Amino acid sequence: MRNLSKPSINGHLLKRLYGLFFLALFATPSAVSSAFAHGGQIEIGGGSRGPVQLSAAQQKAIALQLAAASFRPLATELNLNGEVQLLPDRQADVSLRISGQVKALYASLGEMVRVGQRLVLVQSRLVGDPPPSVTINAPMSGVIDARNVVVGQAVEPNTVLFHISDRSQLIVVARVYEEDIGKIKLGQKARAWVLSDTKQVFTGKVTLIDPNLDPLNRTVKVWIQLANPQGSLKPNMFARASVILRANGAALTIPNGAIIEANSEKFVFVREGDKYNRVEVSVGAKDDEYSEITDGLVPGDEVVTQGNRQIYTMWLTGGQVKAEE
Repeated sequence: MRNLSKPSINGHLLKRLYGLFFLALFATPSAVSSAFAHGGQIEIGGGSRGPVQLSAAQQKAIALQLAAASFRPLATELNLNGEVQLLPDRQADVSLRISGQVKALYASLGEMVRVGQRLVLVQSRLVGDPPPSVTINAPMSGVIDARNVVVGQAVEPNTVLFHISDRSQLIVVARVYEEDIGKIKLGQKARAWVLSDTKQVFTGKVTLIDPNLDPLNRTVKVWIQLANPQGSLKPNMFARASVILRANGAALTIPNGAIIEANSEKFVFVREGDKYNRVEVSVGAKDDEYSEITDGLVPGDEVVTQGNRQIYTMWLTGGQVKAEE
């Protein structure tokens, strides 16, 4: 018969295994050994979330890129959608006051004409030998964007023969939502671009704020007048515009890609030797490329613009990367 009061060797081993299991179960993260990633060795710290130290191999693996905080002009802008249109005072209908027949045309669709240039010859229906004729001249300089008659056509008083438009100045009619109306003022500078050439930027200013609110979409029309010296802007083009609300000629800026936003905080990783510190920042104005930093950085601070997401992951775990031996 076996002696049940005396523990067997297997019983001692079982107790030691249980002990190791509970030790591992309640161990702190610092007791965990090490893990490898991107060719470097990341040691998991005790959750202090201090600076992240990167090896040369790690920097190469995450394609690390940096940019220095520096001063540059930056503006607070309100982005709007709109449509290119002709200015009402820079277009004209060409008509006549008599009944007759078109005998000759001197201008074609799309042609640039000067004020006073002859456009059409109309023979009157009045009796005569020959019947009296009238030459109609251009009332303004511009491009003929509509021609509504042909030779031999009978015309009546007030028939619109041509439409002429001066396109050296055009407007973008943009819509501003009700909550943003108070931000718009006459004379504010603006820039705009169209889908046909997003790299070409047109500059202008706000010249009209519609006194009426559209009750359906709760917007107000705003006119942004633009110079169009090359004639590349055309009526009815879809346009995007940015009205400059506030301009800063020397804002401390960093690229937008350097900023990470998490848990209602905005922060960057700043290089200090081979270490990268998490620094909270306050952001002011912002455009398509850069953000103004109003607190948290000084000129010359080098921030991570590429690889910052990977560094953030390491920082969350208290990670520190060491060079491999």
